[in-house]
Amino acid sequence: MNEKNRVCPVERAGMLESYFRRLIHDPRKILRPYIEPGMTAIDFGCGPGFFTIEMAQLVGKSGYVIACDLQDGMLEKVKVKIDRARLQDVISLHKTREDQTGLNIMADFVLAFYIVHEIPNQGKVIKELCSLLNPDGKLLIVEPPFHVSDDEFSATINFAKSAGLIQIGSPKIFMSKTAVLKKVREVRP
Repeated sequence: MNEKNRVCPVERAGMLESYFRRLIHDPRKILRPYIEPGMTAIDFGCGPGFFTIEMAQLVGKSGYVIACDLQDGMLEKVKVKIDRARLQDVISLHKTREDQTGLNIMADFVLAFYIVHEIPNQGKVIKELCSLLNPDGKLLIVEPPFHVSDDEFSATINFAKSAGLIQIGSPKIFMSKTAVLKKVREVRP
């Protein structure tokens, strides 16, 4: 695995949840425009759950969140948060593989925050994420500019577009390259 595709190790999970990060990447501020009560949402590459609990609070008791990660250690950290917040009925954990989500649920929203650059076969995984979206479902991709060049980010967005999504925005998120993509409803004659 090359440097660009290196997964953030569990031992460094604390840096993903620092007070400083919460100031610059406020989960509620970032997620509120996309998540409503009753939705099904996927936190893809959830890490220690920085966004997961907020997603659950936004979907409410009538919604559902799937927190996905490649590493058991990260999922264990999220489980502790779920238990502490008593959100076992709203959040489920799912272990992915390096090249496949393995999910079989339809979602209204997928968050991929600072994760796509870690995926060796981006095209395959993005296509799978797109296939999990309901009509009008949204995918928010956020990537770090210090790891991802403009050309690489464009390639990522092109994978999503070729999977049937259209870009509908680029929200301002500190130190980030962003794209909101939407699944287009099928028009039947």
